Amino acid sequence: MKTRELALDALVKIEQQGAYSNLLLRQMLDKQALDSRDAALLTEIVYGTVQRQLTIDHVLNTLIERGISSFSPWLRACLRLSLYQMLFLDRVPDHAIVNTAVQIAKKRGHLGIAKLVNGVLRNAIRRKSEWLNGSIHKNAAERISHLYSYPLWLVAMWLAQYGESVTEQICAAQLRPAKTSVRVNQMKTNRDAMLKQMQDRSLHATASCLSNDGIVIERAGNLADSDWFRNGWCTIQDESSMMVAEALDASQSMKVLDCCAAPGGKTTHIAEKMKDKGAVVAVDVHPHKKNLIADQTKRLRLSSVETVTADATKLRDRFKDQTFDRILLDAPCSGFGVIRRKPDLKWRKTEADLQAIVKLQQTLLESVAPLLKSGGILVYSTCTLNRAENEQVIANFLRKHPHFLASPDFPSSFPEALRNNVDKTLGCIKILPHEYDSDGFFIARLRRI
Repeated sequence: MKTRELALDALVKIEQQGAYSNLLLRQMLDKQALDSRDAALLTEIVYGTVQRQLTIDHVLNTLIERGISSFSPWLRACLRLSLYQMLFLDRVPDHAIVNTAVQIAKKRGHLGIAKLVNGVLRNAIRRKSEWLNGSIHKNAAERISHLYSYPLWLVAMWLAQYGESVTEQICAAQLRPAKTSVRVNQMKTNRDAMLKQMQDRSLHATASCLSNDGIVIERAGNLADSDWFRNGWCTIQDESSMMVAEALDASQSMKVLDCCAAPGGKTTHIAEKMKDKGAVVAVDVHPHKKNLIADQTKRLRLSSVETVTADATKLRDRFKDQTFDRILLDAPCSGFGVIRRKPDLKWRKTEADLQAIVKLQQTLLESVAPLLKSGGILVYSTCTLNRAENEQVIANFLRKHPHFLASPDFPSSFPEALRNNVDKTLGCIKILPHEYDSDGFFIARLRRI
């Protein structure tokens, strides 16, 4: 019952205090003495309940006359996590789920509430096949929204941009648990050697089919506690994210600017690609995040990275125009490509938020572009799937700046399937979540002429 109560507490904090699910879970796991199975179950219940909240609430609202919103936060959380386990997990019998929920209700409420919980959940069991088979909806947007638990406006936006088949694949893929992947530090070892070490320790590790530096591990546990991580042999990073430094294609003699660098994953990858030669200037606007980048460079023993606290829109006050051979702008975005890692994102963001995000992205791009040398490459990347934040930002920039051209010649280290699908007009690729079972990313290459 302890794991379910921790999950309940987490769900209440996410809903009532606006806590971020990934950060909150990390804090809870650090504080609680849970074995690996309970830690995995806690993570699965919290992420899964948040991911499926729209579907779960739709079911509960058909079972509760006054609706789920009429209940107290802890009671909502109790019913939601219980129904999530019933509908989407199969390891615990339904009667055990009901029994645990009733015990929690007695402990946190009273006998009357316990009877209510028992009645609602037992009614849900009787009608389970009805929920799992789905129901008839008026249109594709409503069907996908209810079936996969995404805000209707977000589904409608993706339908307009990608069509029904791809939208459904995006939604389904981002409900699956995120894989654990690491980036091998090629300055210290190579992927084959690290793969062998991991497999010798009975880890189910395989080479990434997306990144030549990547390894994917099933049931990895906490790799941040491993000797490989502590000694700088690898960095925990999603496979799609690894492709950003690949696209930059920086060499050892170059000076590189990483405009929005924290927490430093892409910064350190760039430095590794450059064999810790040349110079990488890592900028972030938040002073406390400078330490995150510094911690990564220290762990990896990189000396070529300089960390700077500054507003990226004002870097021309610090650096002369045409200072850098390469610029990376990993822009702030809506994050709709990483929903599987941050499930509460889809409930926090609104359509109105997107306009402000696009404006910031355009301002950042306009601000840092003059710092690129003639002949240099600027990479613009996001972890979102919204074309207004991606293709439209690049198209608008190229229209206004004829001395910048799309640079669609992505390095040969990119999978052939991606290179064959480059948008040559904009010099960009998209990695959709279902294509490699990785995060969704957008990467554009621009060259100053």
